[in-house]
Amino acid sequence: MPAEPLAPRYMTRFRCIAERCEDTCCGGLRVPVSEAQWHRMQATVAGNPEASERLYQLVLPNAAGASSTEHAFIDMRPDGHCPFLDTERLCSLQRRHGDAMLPDICATFPRVVTRWGERVEVTGTLACPEVARLCLLAEDAVEPDSLPPELQHAFRPESARRIPLDEEDAYTFHADSVRAAMLRLLGRLEYPLASRFALLGHLAYALDGFYFRGTESFEGEERSGAEDQLTEVLQRFESPEVLEAGHRDFTSLALPGGPCVGLFTSVLKARLAAGRGERFTSLVRGVLESLPLGAGSPSELDTAWRTYVERWQRLEALHGEQVRRYFHNYAVHHLWRSPFTDAPSLLAYVFRLALRVGLLRLTLVGHPQVAALCHAPSPTPDAREQLDRAAVECFQLVAKHVEQAPDFLSLAEGLVGPGRGADALGKVLIFATF
Repeated sequence: MPAEPLAPRYMTRFRCIAERCEDTCCGGLRVPVSEAQWHRMQATVAGNPEASERLYQLVLPNAAGASSTEHAFIDMRPDGHCPFLDTERLCSLQRRHGDAMLPDICATFPRVVTRWGERVEVTGTLACPEVARLCLLAEDAVEPDSLPPELQHAFRPESARRIPLDEEDAYTFHADSVRAAMLRLLGRLEYPLASRFALLGHLAYALDGFYFRGTESFEGEERSGAEDQLTEVLQRFESPEVLEAGHRDFTSLALPGGPCVGLFTSVLKARLAAGRGERFTSLVRGVLESLPLGAGSPSELDTAWRTYVERWQRLEALHGEQVRRYFHNYAVHHLWRSPFTDAPSLLAYVFRLALRVGLLRLTLVGHPQVAALCHAPSPTPDAREQLDRAAVECFQLVAKHVEQAPDFLSLAEGLVGPGRGADALGKVLIFATF
């Protein structure tokens, strides 16, 4: 009998808050339609010429080449909202034809379902404000738990992302052990998160010579030796001496932050130019004006970097535990939400995580409300709540409008390149220091 689905605890607490939500699921997201779902949608409206014609107008073939999971996409309106929303901002497909008509992502959002062999994991996307709140704010939010039976109806197991744990693919076969080691490193709370990212980078680098997508090191007679080597590396990063040395070496680094500020500013400006909705537009403009960041000259970026550092130090002095929880929970959530086997190497995966965290740190520090909290001579009675609201807004809007955007994904891929070797490790350390 299959075990109950596993979930980080924030997902066992999730309930859609519907009209009380500050955002809508039906805007700002790409909605893929699988081949099987497309056929079901066609069959549902068969015999209704008007509904069929509208379906063909609004569900367009995947221009990049159809696949079983991304056979087509819903053609979103210019404002980024779904064309199937009715005048009451409800889904006309669901209202007229029921849940079975909905594409998988619409039926399961904000849940993300992954099947590791026979084990099912249900996580969430921070693009949903309520998931972001539950994930970021509670101390135990990312602890693993069983998903109660009454919540298991809310996702489609048949649509789960499948990662077969096949011995022929060593990269996925050993992924459980590697991810467990990464989670243990992130759990070493006696070290700053930046140091933990650096240690993740060094762990990935230690595995880089033989453990990556497409590795042949575990084939035939070499399997036993490669598995022993994998075990040795993972155990090495349990050693207090190794961790302390890695932390000490990392904290001695002094790297210029201006170029990172420039990179993150360009990302935000690019998404702003794409017209991502009123809430995102207001946030980004506020961040750019707060730091301040305009033309992006070298002197301006250096000034913004100094402002960033001063605010971050002030933020940690006033609300250190609170802020550390946001980013710790985010990082653990990411390991649950996004399997590292999606990346060509563990180093490439850690780099992308460090890049995302750097962007989020800049956005949070630049949030006008956070800037005001940092300038206050002492915390106000409602400072904690104000900071929580600002953090949820930053993490949710970046998750929805930046993290899955094709241009941002292409940027991350271009920055890390093949994602192997000392060069990739160096880039991890650069973004970890931010």
